[in-house]
Amino acid sequence: MKNYVQILMGPSRMLPGILTLLLLSIPMFGQQRLLVIGGGERPPEAMKRFAAWSGGERGRVLVITWASSVPDESFLSLKRELTSAGAGQAEHAPPAPLDDAGRARFVSQMGSATGVFFSGGDQNRIMDVLADKELLDLLRKSYAAGIPFGGTSAGAAVMSDPMMTGDADLKLLDGKKVGVRRGLGLVPNVIFDQHFLVRQRHNRLFGLVIENPKMLGIGIDEDTAVLIENNTRMQVVGKTQVMMVNPRKNGEMVVAFLSANEHYDLKRRRRLSR
Repeated sequence: MKNYVQILMGPSRMLPGILTLLLLSIPMFGQQRLLVIGGGERPPEAMKRFAAWSGGERGRVLVITWASSVPDESFLSLKRELTSAGAGQAEHAPPAPLDDAGRARFVSQMGSATGVFFSGGDQNRIMDVLADKELLDLLRKSYAAGIPFGGTSAGAAVMSDPMMTGDADLKLLDGKKVGVRRGLGLVPNVIFDQHFLVRQRHNRLFGLVIENPKMLGIGIDEDTAVLIENNTRMQVVGKTQVMMVNPRKNGEMVVAFLSANEHYDLKRRRRLSR
């Protein structure tokens, strides 16, 4: 990927062709690692694990604040936590919306990033930028190739596909009335919900899983996170709980609550002893 970084800093008219070459140069598969935080406080253990995944002191984490209405403040807060957790560098992605220069800079930054972290805010703003399919493909392929990804709040919601937009009537159990759109979809057949227990979002996750019976629902509370390796093994860290919603063919759902240091197999959909 780094072979293309200097070229990408040239005229913006070169970018589409060079970006195609960059996409083709990314390995198809690596060890996937994902941190998803439900909002609120970011668990120190989770941030330390993410910093280690991203290369520790030699790492270069690209912080994407497109969701935030105060991007500079969000970046500085995340930078402090990432560096305190052991990350070498934290770099701020260009603000949204991306012009040609910002787009070129973002692609260049992705070429040298050893980790990617999405801030909170409004997840729709992230996907507005990623209506640019080449950038969406770049992020997806980077994750598949082994670049660790993380996100909190809106940065958690965006990891799903479909992604919840935030539009829903929480008094109803009706998945048809839960707003969704395309998301990153980094973990197959999984829907993430955030701020889950404290904001009583059970109904919208139940409803959406009923409408999408092949999907596994993961409701992550505030001050809590899940660490996922190879899209399979999940560990819970933090102060409260995570709710798993697993639909069955007969129309029933199996609901499980996981606390800190409990593990879950996302493919077999069962709790693990360790």
